[in-house]
Amino acid sequence: MATAPKAKTPARTKKTSEKDGPSGPSFFSSGFAFPPFIGHRGAARHAPENTLAGLRAAASMGVACVEFDVRLTRDGVPVLFHDDTVERTTDGRGRLGALTLSQVRRLDAGAWFAPRFADERVPTLVETIRVLAALNLAANIELKPEEAQGAATARAVLAVLRERWPRDRPRPLLSSFDWSVLATLAAEDAGWPRGLLIRTPRQPQWRAWAVRVGAAAIHCGARGLDRAGVEILKGAGLPVAIYTVNDVRRARSLWNWGATAIFTDDPPRLLAAP
Repeated sequence: MATAPKAKTPARTKKTSEKDGPSGPSFFSSGFAFPPFIGHRGAARHAPENTLAGLRAAASMGVACVEFDVRLTRDGVPVLFHDDTVERTTDGRGRLGALTLSQVRRLDAGAWFAPRFADERVPTLVETIRVLAALNLAANIELKPEEAQGAATARAVLAVLRERWPRDRPRPLLSSFDWSVLATLAAEDAGWPRGLLIRTPRQPQWRAWAVRVGAAAIHCGARGLDRAGVEILKGAGLPVAIYTVNDVRRARSLWNWGATAIFTDDPPRLLAAP
């Protein structure tokens, strides 16, 4: 497989062989450019997930675009975090959504991964936007609401993006499993591209929801996904991004079947693959 492209400007994807793999970013009418690789939660195999250290690690590895998760604190501040609870990736306890920003900021979000990341903090979305701009990284922001908080989460993230996202940078792709999040984003400000997250192409009603929320892309899980499944996804006429793949052969197969992009925890492995 060819070395991943260094250019970060949108370009149409060229048809490639299975040996060569994808050769550059794919640009679609949504305005979001999909590179062949997207760093999952930054570079989750190399640095603590959903941290500024993870974003910097991804950029140092030549990644053009990163994915990260956003949740709201109890006082409504968007921060980068994946799980409902904080135990797995910090030294704290309890639900992230039950903690104020002040409480979240006291958590160590790096030591669990490796001693050298001790004292890494949970970043706010505002801080993250500044770092993305400094590193010239594109972004896929996955919104993960608390139960019945889809609309509130969407509005809080949109408020930050409207105020803080640099006008001279391509807008991020906003994705979610929660259809109420995507519906709110579409209703409040359709100018921000949206990605529909599903677990399988055989999940009921996803096509109808993709149309309803004006999805610009479909993101689907790799587990059990075969050629027929990718064909089903491609039938929606949208870019198809697959999560989460760390095996080179698996990634090659998915691209050969027509996947647009791959989310990976291990960018160096896929980027440097022969």
